[in-house]
Amino acid sequence: MKRIALILLLHIAPLLLMCQTVIPLYKDSIPNSKPSKNEEKSEQSNGILIISKISIPTLSIYLPSKQNATGTAVVICPGGGYSIVAAGHEGADIAKTFTDMGVAAFVVKYRIPNIETMIDPEIGPLQDAQQAIKIVREGAKQWNVNSAKVGIMGFSAGGHLASTAGTHFSKSVISNPNNTSLRPDFMLLIYPVISFADSIGHMGSRDNLIGKNPSAQKIIEYSNELQVNTDTPPTFLVHASDDDAVKPQNSIVFYQALLKNHVAAEMHLYETGGHGFGLNLKNKNEHWMERCKNWMQNHGW
Repeated sequence: MKRIALILLLHIAPLLLMCQTVIPLYKDSIPNSKPSKNEEKSEQSNGILIISKISIPTLSIYLPSKQNATGTAVVICPGGGYSIVAAGHEGADIAKTFTDMGVAAFVVKYRIPNIETMIDPEIGPLQDAQQAIKIVREGAKQWNVNSAKVGIMGFSAGGHLASTAGTHFSKSVISNPNNTSLRPDFMLLIYPVISFADSIGHMGSRDNLIGKNPSAQKIIEYSNELQVNTDTPPTFLVHASDDDAVKPQNSIVFYQALLKNHVAAEMHLYETGGHGFGLNLKNKNEHWMERCKNWMQNHGW
């Protein structure tokens, strides 16, 4: 057991060293929570750091050097099918890349929907995403961030969470006495789950968030391609054509909805890459993060 603990520490330690600060998402009680035992677990799976059974959400803060800072911030939601959070390759690794670009990064360890730990499991992750945006905006000065340049990023089911934050921002599911804007200024969606429709939706994410027998109304509500309007933030999308876990049609229908509503959008569909590739596509000549950087620069972020 001691050897396993040491190995796990060696894997996690670099992630902790890159991160300047970890703060709780909520200073006092966690909204929408039931009294329960903290059973959170971190482990390595095929070289990937995953965190499961999250009931106490946090925000990990990665800041660029002051001389390199652009003032832009990105709230990052790692993926995991609403059952785990892939905190390494879709969290810490991405955050470090952003700080090298001069962008402040805030990785959300959001709650996993669970009837044992939440009163209403379906809104728990969105509460945490909205709270993260609120914290970044309200603390912008101390982190050298421009409060008008706060975006959100999500991978896989984290992309569903990010796109929910970007299409449901007019409805606050957290306490927001200062009426701080919960609308992201832009969205970066990487192989995202977008739709909960039977035809293209990721059923695992849908089952975990809204249950195995959701109403037609709930499916529509959380199919974010149906929630796009002219106020939806500009969006950058990345997907692989051979993704057999989350169909690329998820990105395509969202992109089409953005165009229909005259929202600025850019989409990159790669021939190969599968699912969950993080920063590293199979084609080593392609670097989607460079495309993302260019898109952000072109918009002044």
